[in-house]
Amino acid sequence: MRKTGKFGRYGGFYVPEILIPALEEVESAFLDIARQKAFRSELAALLRDYAGRPTPCTLAANVSERLGATIYLKREDLLHGGAHKTNNCLGQGLLAKKMGKGRLIAETGAGQHGVATAMAGALFGIKTHIYMGATDIERQSPNVKRMKLLGAEVIPVTSGTATLKDAINEALRDWIANVETTYYLFGTVCGPHPFPLMVREFQSVIGREARRQIVRKEGRLPDYVYACVGGGSNAMGIFSAFLGDGEVKLVGVEPGGKGDGVHHGAPLTFGRPGVFHGSLSYLLQDPHGQIEETHSVAAGLDYPGVGPEHSALRDRGRVRYVTVTDEEALEAFETLSLLEGIIPALEPAHALASAFAAAGEHRGSLMLINLSGRGDKDLDSYFAMKR
Repeated sequence: MRKTGKFGRYGGFYVPEILIPALEEVESAFLDIARQKAFRSELAALLRDYAGRPTPCTLAANVSERLGATIYLKREDLLHGGAHKTNNCLGQGLLAKKMGKGRLIAETGAGQHGVATAMAGALFGIKTHIYMGATDIERQSPNVKRMKLLGAEVIPVTSGTATLKDAINEALRDWIANVETTYYLFGTVCGPHPFPLMVREFQSVIGREARRQIVRKEGRLPDYVYACVGGGSNAMGIFSAFLGDGEVKLVGVEPGGKGDGVHHGAPLTFGRPGVFHGSLSYLLQDPHGQIEETHSVAAGLDYPGVGPEHSALRDRGRVRYVTVTDEEALEAFETLSLLEGIIPALEPAHALASAFAAAGEHRGSLMLINLSGRGDKDLDSYFAMKR
């Protein structure tokens, strides 16, 4: 490896020896191919002409009037595919094509990363297999249908809690067995180096655009930037542009689940450092170091770990991490739908809920919320819960 992959004390690559050459190959491609002008130009054209960038930065006028703050939404829900995941999948998919890989594998929780990977596989002509927990397949069935229509094979995972962490376990086993021919298109800023660094770089386009847009609209930087945090890719994407602006307060919102301190998915709030899925980061674990089960109404946040850069930012105090319960997220889901005509995914509904609650305490402030995905995929789950 040419880099340690560390963010402070966190990160690294804690993997079986057989994966080291594969990670070195990916790192070399990222540091050499992905930083060449020709690659950046080709990716920029894909983001513009295929994915629809730049996405808008929309004033939530009715919510702002009701809450007494000026609230903008970075509209990743309007990106092709319906979520921010497309940025990373186009970047890594193009890299896999340049590396001559004939097969993509990926894991997915909410299904948005699976859809974006399937889109990239179809676009670049690469065979694609998606691992997905059986529980998530049931609650995200619209996205499963989209993946299949796009030509990907969806492989159900029934081990453990049949959610995202179990899907990652199976995808890693597949990669170990097929490392010569297969590219593992990791979906978030977790996992071993170089994935946390690479995914953050491909998602940083969100923050660069948002920073330019809000300065153009308001003449200044926001007072607050909010984003939901599961693995943490959308949050790192938007936070990355503001890390050097000390006056901008960054807030990462974890799933507080049932609000009882037991059934949740908030490692930065309730966890402690440990090694999981190839890197050192905050992690939900019992006193013996065993991984604890998680819960969230949002499948994409139902994960016991978090990206290592978030752990470093937490310890430095640069980002404040808070929790929002399922009930509070559902209330924000309804509020944005009813007042703005925008149906958010349940994942960013957590960021919305936290920002809406804070707006009352910080009247007159300028807030930017990353709306990382749209809520079509969650409608069946929402109406089932309302019955």
